[in-house]
Amino acid sequence: QVQLVESGGGLVQPGGSLRLSCAASGFTFSLYPMRWYRQPPGKERELVATITRFGSDTTYADSVKGRFTISRDNGKNTVYLQLNSLKPEDTAVYYCNVVLKVFGVNKDYWGQGTQVTVSS
Repeated sequence: QVQLVESGGGLVQPGGSLRLSCAASGFTFSLYPMRWYRQPPGKERELVATITRFGSDTTYADSVKGRFTISRDNGKNTVYLQLNSLKPEDTAVYYCNVVLKVFGVNKDYWGQGTQVTVSS
């Protein structure tokens, strides 16, 4: 079955950095774009970054452009999110996501999330 397992979150001071990882299994990783979302406390989940199948194209939410970098290693079935110059407003649970076609219908798969807290 499809599994997405995030790791790398934690408590960091403003201006600090973290690297999140998402290990994927149960599907052919290299065939699908991957996404990172986040859900700040009391708010809706929002798309943070997307990477195409071979990593040739990436897109970012305006709020993280220039600070976050999404990448992937298809040999390790893993997608990463490098978070730099962190701000308190980046505090959220971060989730990786893949959309697979199941019986002709697009289905979202999510990991359990990893908490990022930015605070002094």
